[in-house]
Amino acid sequence: MTKEEEKKKNDSMKEEVMRKAEKLGVAYLLNAPENIPSEIVNIIPRDVSEKYKIFSFQRESGSVSVAMVDPEDLNALNALRFISDKEKSETKIYLVSPGVFEDLFEMYSKTTEVLREAVESFKNRDDVEDAFVRKENKNKTEIETLKDAPVAKLVEVILTHAVDGKASDVHIEPMGNDYRVRFRVDGILHVSLILPLEIGPVVVSRIKIMANLKIDEKRKPQDGRFRMTVEGRQIDFRVSSLPVVEGEKVVMRILDKDEGGGKIEALGLLGLALENVKKVIHESFGMILITGPTGSGKSTTLYSALKILNDDDRNIVTLEDPVEYYIEGINQSQIKPEIGYTFASGLRTILRQDPNVIMVGEIRDAETAELAVHAALTGHLMFSTLHTNTAIGAIPRLIDMGIEPFLLSSSLRMVIAQRLVRRICENCKEEISVPESVRRKVTETLSHVSSEEFEKYGIASREDMKFYHGKGCDICGGTGLKGRLAIYEVIPVGDVMKDIIAEKRGSEELLRKERDNLGVITIEEDGLLKVIAGLTIVEEVERVTEARITLEEGVG
Repeated sequence: MTKEEEKKKNDSMKEEVMRKAEKLGVAYLLNAPENIPSEIVNIIPRDVSEKYKIFSFQRESGSVSVAMVDPEDLNALNALRFISDKEKSETKIYLVSPGVFEDLFEMYSKTTEVLREAVESFKNRDDVEDAFVRKENKNKTEIETLKDAPVAKLVEVILTHAVDGKASDVHIEPMGNDYRVRFRVDGILHVSLILPLEIGPVVVSRIKIMANLKIDEKRKPQDGRFRMTVEGRQIDFRVSSLPVVEGEKVVMRILDKDEGGGKIEALGLLGLALENVKKVIHESFGMILITGPTGSGKSTTLYSALKILNDDDRNIVTLEDPVEYYIEGINQSQIKPEIGYTFASGLRTILRQDPNVIMVGEIRDAETAELAVHAALTGHLMFSTLHTNTAIGAIPRLIDMGIEPFLLSSSLRMVIAQRLVRRICENCKEEISVPESVRRKVTETLSHVSSEEFEKYGIASREDMKFYHGKGCDICGGTGLKGRLAIYEVIPVGDVMKDIIAEKRGSEELLRKERDNLGVITIEEDGLLKVIAGLTIVEEVERVTEARITLEEGVG
């Protein structure tokens, strides 16, 4: 069957499902949702699901959504009634085609079957740990045989599921009577799997072996890294183990170089902010700082900027802790404080490597800050990050670290603040009405933003502001949100700001006034412009900034 014939067949089947659903007065599901947590899948036992062709895929307050191949099957409906009583929840029926049901049913084998095999393969916790210790004490070839163990398959399923679901982190942690596996997707943690108490330590040990960590060392934190091929792509996993009261917790950061550091426009930079960034990163010297909390996408923005500059004419050297994404053509170095290789000592070495562009992962201390400023003054383009709550706050922070104001004013070119917000799902996006008070507050907040800036964000008119949300669909798992983008505040350091830094020791009040005089779009304003451009929702902007727009009224 050709692709065209297969597409026609699928389209025909979808139309048939929609017609039948309308006739029966039930909802329908055209595609199998991704990343259904195992506790939702297991509401209906595997054998019951297989016998009656029913599958639970979503739980909301007071109801469980169930996919059915035949909503008129009385035996299946009786089974659902029993499940509804057991869960003390109503069931909402969705008609699906046999093909979609097969896709859903495969989720049992992805986790439940592999987990069952792992449980059966070990009698108790002590046996498990002894087996791993014995393997570690023997040669490497024997350790490699663990790849075939049921627990190794379970770890592979967990990691593959995380990568497929676009998770950024995987948490495996003891929770009293069991172990909890959670994925961070679009910045939000959710439970994916519950492991029996006897299997949790084995999974942790397997991951520690993969990351070349000591499996019998459970009193100290350890850090490591490993690489795994998932669906033909090389994915790096950065591993951190931490002793906790009930055992040992492992967190893995998923580093997909195909996802990290794309085009700078795709990150969320728009309008005047984008123009200013593009202009400054092509200067020959000076310092560009990005501020924000951990996990706000600072490294991704830096990598995107470095990719623009990455050519044969420039020597680009980075100093990172850790190196997150490997970029061909850039010299990336990992600091190792335990042997005395710190940001400060590494930066001294880099300056003897004839660099044009330097990226220091983070300015943490006075020595690194001083070296970074001197590097920016001596003909190098310097990129770095700083943990401050605001862009303006980076300037007095550096002065507090001991940097002379006149040196800072001469070296600093730009300060950027950023946060990450979740995107509206494009598949189920729709326009909504909002309370008049919300519309009024948004209008007031954006009152000084020029009409030209509105146009650069793709907004037709400030008088006709529209608001959107995702109503929820199978693609976004019913959340109405899928993917993330950054919101920014980009402050170019001009002559007036240089004078304030040098003569007024970086007075935050004066710097804010000058920022407003320059017409800089603040991080809250950038977020709200992206709200009315249909990219995100007001609640997301409120979650990551100090903006208070909805108060108690809510939007949508």
